[in-house]
Amino acid sequence: MMSENHICAAAKAMAQTYTTASVPLYGKKLRLPDRQAVILLIKDIRRLIFPAYYGEAALMSLAPEDYAALLLERIEKQLFSQIALALPEEQELQAQELAAEMVTRLPKIAQKVQLDLEATFDGDPAAGSREEILFSYPGLFAILVYRVAHELYQMKVPILPRMMSEYAHSHTGIDIHPGAQIGDYFFIDHGTGIVVGETTVIGDRVKLYQGVTLGALSPRDGHHSRPGKRHPTVEDDVTIYSGASILGGETVIGRGSVVGGNAFLTGSVQEDTRVVIHAPETVFKHRNEEHK
Repeated sequence: MMSENHICAAAKAMAQTYTTASVPLYGKKLRLPDRQAVILLIKDIRRLIFPAYYGEAALMSLAPEDYAALLLERIEKQLFSQIALALPEEQELQAQELAAEMVTRLPKIAQKVQLDLEATFDGDPAAGSREEILFSYPGLFAILVYRVAHELYQMKVPILPRMMSEYAHSHTGIDIHPGAQIGDYFFIDHGTGIVVGETTVIGDRVKLYQGVTLGALSPRDGHHSRPGKRHPTVEDDVTIYSGASILGGETVIGRGSVVGGNAFLTGSVQEDTRVVIHAPETVFKHRNEEHK
């Protein structure tokens, strides 16, 4: 049986990792946004945008403007508290200004998400109703969270946008970086495994199916090569089917093009082009033939 010395030795080695790590690991509690509070914030924003589906029943007797005002006030307080934790302690006034600015952007976000709902309903013949989409489609939820996180990213709020996008990622399997620029009427079908990188630009009326990657070519210098456009541009009215990978900051998928399933592209595609991968040769052999 080991003596207590092994605890002392392990504790000493563990303490050493605290001092050699590239991020602070021990000492004064770090000022960071609270994950659970961020999740509650996302849920309140969803209640604001779709009150009849996610709102609190007790508040439904209020006039629409009063309901919105109540939610907006609550959301602004939540935003302020989490933005303040993401910023240096002395920047509380800036946190207040950012929270107020974000509140003014929420009506426009709501309009965009409603267009995304229409895109989903129009794009998926299996959708029985818009209500079915609101309650059960992971793609729309991921887009909603992205549109909120993107505005915070544009306002240069640290940490919070990625916390939001990774919450959506963990719940839907859809990974949209908040830095990506995505146009109106965006449709994600099924969604699992979709990756949209930070500098991706997506136009209007674009459809993505499961397993699509809009990614970067592997950088030689790692994090040091980060600045600049690393991810593709997808122009208006493009459809990209499942499993396609489109890589590189100089890659442009022209307007109206269709990229077939499992395509692998590192170069641009002209407008109105169909990219199709020929099926590999398939051999059918009856079991009885195997014994001849």
